[in-house]
Amino acid sequence: MSIKRTIVIGEPKDKKEQDSSGTVETTKKASTAKKESTKSTKPSKKASTTKEAKTKKTKEPTTTVGIVHDKKVLKSTPTIINREPRVYQPDGKVLVIVESPAKSKTIEKFLGPNYVVKASMGHLRDLPKTQIGIDIENGFTPKYRNLEGRKKTIDDLVATADKSSAILLATDPDREGEAISWHLAYILNVDDKTNCRITFNEITKTAVAEAIEHPRTIDMNMVDAQQARRMLDRIVGYKLSPLLWKKVCKGLSAGRVQSVAVRLICEREREIQSFIPEEYWSIDGTFKTTEGEEFTAVLTHIKGEKLDVTNEADANAIKADVEQAPVSVVAVEKRKRSRKAQPPFTTSTLQQDGVRKLNFGAKRTMMIAQHLYEGKEIGSYGHVGLITYMRTDSTRIAKEMVSAARDYIIRTYGESYYPAKPNFYGSKDSAQDAHEAIRPTSLELTPKMVEPFLTKEELKLYTLIWNRFMASQMAPQQSELLTIEMVAKEDYTFKASGSKVIFPGFSAVYEDAKKEETPQLPLLKKGDAVENMDITPEQHFTQPPARYSEASLIKTLEELGIGRPSTYAPILDTIVSRNYVENTNKQFVPTELGFVVVDFLKEYFGKIINTGFTADLEEELDEVANGKETYQHVLGEFYKIFAEELEAASNVERVQIVATESGETCELCGSPMVYKFGKFGRFLACSNFPDCKNTKPITVGIGVTCPKCKEGEIVQRKSKRGRVFYGCERYPKCDFTAWDKPINEFCDTCGSIMVQKEYKNGTVKKYCSNEECSTRPPKRTRKKATESTEAVEIVAAETDITKKTVKKTAAKKTKKSEDIAD
Repeated sequence: MSIKRTIVIGEPKDKKEQDSSGTVETTKKASTAKKESTKSTKPSKKASTTKEAKTKKTKEPTTTVGIVHDKKVLKSTPTIINREPRVYQPDGKVLVIVESPAKSKTIEKFLGPNYVVKASMGHLRDLPKTQIGIDIENGFTPKYRNLEGRKKTIDDLVATADKSSAILLATDPDREGEAISWHLAYILNVDDKTNCRITFNEITKTAVAEAIEHPRTIDMNMVDAQQARRMLDRIVGYKLSPLLWKKVCKGLSAGRVQSVAVRLICEREREIQSFIPEEYWSIDGTFKTTEGEEFTAVLTHIKGEKLDVTNEADANAIKADVEQAPVSVVAVEKRKRSRKAQPPFTTSTLQQDGVRKLNFGAKRTMMIAQHLYEGKEIGSYGHVGLITYMRTDSTRIAKEMVSAARDYIIRTYGESYYPAKPNFYGSKDSAQDAHEAIRPTSLELTPKMVEPFLTKEELKLYTLIWNRFMASQMAPQQSELLTIEMVAKEDYTFKASGSKVIFPGFSAVYEDAKKEETPQLPLLKKGDAVENMDITPEQHFTQPPARYSEASLIKTLEELGIGRPSTYAPILDTIVSRNYVENTNKQFVPTELGFVVVDFLKEYFGKIINTGFTADLEEELDEVANGKETYQHVLGEFYKIFAEELEAASNVERVQIVATESGETCELCGSPMVYKFGKFGRFLACSNFPDCKNTKPITVGIGVTCPKCKEGEIVQRKSKRGRVFYGCERYPKCDFTAWDKPINEFCDTCGSIMVQKEYKNGTVKKYCSNEECSTRPPKRTRKKATESTEAVEIVAAETDITKKTVKKTAAKKTKKSEDIAD
């Protein structure tokens, strides 16, 4: 059952709210009639009070989601506001709405003069930030509002729609895109039951034309699945975050899926901490054939039992017994192995290879992929999308592209490089197979051909996607494996293994982490004698499990069924930004705060942050998207469990975070400085608090000498809003600050220190730090001049983190609501 548009529109109750939310107004006559109707039906204050008194005396009614405190909601229905259907202009153009301006430019060139393409710039409507925005007791009805700051975009879309002959909603082809189209349909008064929705998996002229020819209705099952996820996350964030403020630390926030990811990282860290290394020894032998060829073999068995040596004495005893003993070959085995290529990229595997092969983070990988999908200007081809939609968990490839790949492979590499029948890769049960895998949109656009038109990072990622796709359609790699088994003194069994590639197949284009080539072994046969040259024992210790990297955490989340293609990168970004984990040397290390929060959640919300429960919930959301489940049932079942755990946790004592020693001494009183946690992570505080209130931020040096005082080092700091900036370590003696990172380079024009800025798309630009230098970029790309002063003020504020608290204002309460809303 889909959410009825008449009850999810979140209409404001009066004109004042309409104006503030930017919602399209009804006619003046309808508004007046509504007000008169409200006056005539409004109960008196006395009657209302009497009714409330009676309600308190009766037993509170319950529903599937718990106690209902207002019985009226059991019978009431939301006010339905009827709106006149949109009237189109026959002589107008067709309005096509996409999400991003880059995509709109590409598509507008494809469609020609009879179409106008506009960008919604993402979501235009959402749950309000200052309240939960969900009527839990009335069937989990969301109360949407137009987003602040989006009025200009909404007004532009409405004005263009009023002049259009038709409206086509062409947002991204996933649940999020479907929901954006649904909200657009409401804002523009488009009937979502008409064929107003178009989707395409790639931004090419053919794909867009095909979509225009086959519009469809908005898929309310997909919309419901997106709304269910949004409401789940809002309920958890809005109700659990305040509890963390009270019980753990102010300023914390909790997410439904992010908390599970932090739990995985913390549990892995505890495995590492509790790991006890165990000693073991390996024993290798170096042997020589009668022709003088040397090779190495490993001792695997003694008297038929697998080698198990745990100390040096035993290892040396074996060495002494085997040394100089005659060795003969007892078996030689040759066999062939065929290795099939990996499937084309899905979102998770693209992010994993982006981390492993290109040293990109998951977020950076997706940003670059977005650019390739939305399109680049490619010479005579014009503006064209280079890859298919990059948020997918499907490995499916369109038949047309399979055929194109066959022709390209045979033409370029020869018939032997194409398999006897096309490669097929199965998808997971949870995969949204309406999408294809991530692949190039045209095989004519080879990496070499597009190289002049892409940045270095774009070219690296495009080449990776191109090669992975091409390899996925090619013949398997063929290898020859050789194993030689030898015996010394009848008790000691040595084995030597080697392999060589006899046909590269797909590996001619793309090689994964596995290396098939090993040192070549000599040609021996059973009964041959070999000379025993040397026996070498080597000590080893068992290793603890490795910490999660971005790649391994994404892989684990996918294997456990937690999250979906669009959520992996945001999960990783969120857990770091909330100071629950740190990304140290490309490995996730939990902070003390992360441990405390996870322990609290495991004890009191064990069901909610359980990996199995979270995975089952993901499957239920998939069922909603497929029309096999209703969003009300999914939310209701979740809320019953969550509400019980929330009530039990509300009565526990506040968790005490133990301060840890820093090794520094307080310069005011001589007491040890300790690490403590605040909203934006760790800071240093005097252990003699409250007698000494000295605090200071933890600074990270960047290896650059301050250009102002020439004495101090530039350090990285965080403002109270969590924003990174740079300043001299000698503050307040030196007040140098910069928002962008200073580097050890100086301007050729004025001699000032250079700074570098990393943009959201992953590119890095260098420029002079001197505001007056002629080489500075245009003002529109620079920070406001006042921000430099703001940075100085922030540094000063951070030298006294524990200043006296002032009374909360209404504005601060609003800000707190926004912080805990998501």
